[in-house]
Amino acid sequence: MSRSARRAPALASCVLLALALTACSGGGSGGGVEGTAGGSGVGDPYFPKAGNGGYDVTHYDLKLAYDPDRHHLSGTAGITARATKDLSAFDLDLKGLDVESVTVEGKDARGGRSGQELTVRPRDELAEGDTFRVKVRYSGTPVTITDPDHSEEGWLRTADGALALGEPTGSMAWFPGNHHPSDKASYDIAVTVPKGLEAVSNGELRSRRTSGGRTTFTWHTAEPMASYVAMLAIGHYDISTTTIGEDELPVYTAVDPEQADASRKVLAKIPEIMEWATYNFGPYPFSSTGAVVDREDDAGYDLETQNRPVFTGAPDTETLVHELVHQWFGDSVTPKSWRDMWLNEGFATYAEWLWQEDNGGDSTQDIFDALYRGDYFDNAKANKEIWAFPPAKPSSAAHISDKPVYWRGAMVIHKIRQTVGDDAFYDIVQGWAAAHRHPADHAADAGSGPPTCGVVVGCRLPHARLRSRGGTPTTPLTWVDESPLPSCDLIRRTGP
Repeated sequence: MSRSARRAPALASCVLLALALTACSGGGSGGGVEGTAGGSGVGDPYFPKAGNGGYDVTHYDLKLAYDPDRHHLSGTAGITARATKDLSAFDLDLKGLDVESVTVEGKDARGGRSGQELTVRPRDELAEGDTFRVKVRYSGTPVTITDPDHSEEGWLRTADGALALGEPTGSMAWFPGNHHPSDKASYDIAVTVPKGLEAVSNGELRSRRTSGGRTTFTWHTAEPMASYVAMLAIGHYDISTTTIGEDELPVYTAVDPEQADASRKVLAKIPEIMEWATYNFGPYPFSSTGAVVDREDDAGYDLETQNRPVFTGAPDTETLVHELVHQWFGDSVTPKSWRDMWLNEGFATYAEWLWQEDNGGDSTQDIFDALYRGDYFDNAKANKEIWAFPPAKPSSAAHISDKPVYWRGAMVIHKIRQTVGDDAFYDIVQGWAAAHRHPADHAADAGSGPPTCGVVVGCRLPHARLRSRGGTPTTPLTWVDESPLPSCDLIRRTGP
């Protein structure tokens, strides 16, 4: 997400279940099956209700239809998952919308709604290790979700269609699922809209068919994707397709006609930026790239949606760099918890600094020094905000997109580079990106970040050195989660 992301509050509604399903609670008994309920929420420190226990999703097959005039969405979600325990019931995250039917393995299932939870009780017990398929049919008026920081996500109605965005929990406004970054899956998304509109999503466009005044676009995402970077853009767009590089990587861009002139020059830099990013961070982890540029007031922020980031308004070059580098850090290497969002934003922000350094702008050291001195921004308040909290310890969910996560997160990355030197730094970064490619990264378990070759960083503060947990070196803890203004000194090197 762009470091300047902020949006206006919007109406958040909750539509009650309107169907002939038998209501039940997430932990209730009944149904004549053994096992236990999977449980709602995975205990994320900032969004404890996000995600669900007892299963891992492997694939989403979404068939959607949207009527912009009526602001009506209908859908069928086919969810393939694997049980991680014996299950008598499990939960899916779904905000609003009316559920019409639920089946598990082709058999009608009992279900109930409570807030964002859709509790499903299958006829037959699901044993640990079983692969099972759930089908949910639903429809209604999709809702816009207002985050704790007053920004908006979920289903955003636009002048000519809609924009569906998910960070951190907005995807539950348009399809049921296990909506937490720790559970990634492949996707097939088919979207039917009135003829004349485009429907752009993640991955590659497999087909486009028009019949009876409506067009169906079918998109396929083979690489695992966290639901918060799933997206859907419906409206009038200028579409451009090309390929780049020796591997002929497909590039698909969709630009609102009002933003075409302003976007043309910067989007032409995608091939150059992709080549630069691949050189610095290793092989590109996905099978296509591109961008979606919508109108400035459609969301009010930019987001690193997988394959092609979404921009509201034409981005500048540094913002394009930021969101494209998120494809490596955030989309491919994905945090296990929202506490580790600094890994996403720290790397993407540091990539902006590296781009400037490599293209005649300020050096990364100059930027670091100015931030540390407190004179980088013209506004004194903005300079002070960087030190409001350590990047891995936002004070609440309302602050996970604040300056420390981005800017101090980037300063952590710079301290690693400064300590180990360029050769070791890029070996570390590329190795980490390769080792954690696609599966949700267990950053919280492995010391909150990439290995650092046993380098000790920071001094004069308690616990201001690198620690090794289970043989895995960790990042400079002072900069990640300790005192507000750590020392810049280097102590010693203990590794190669």
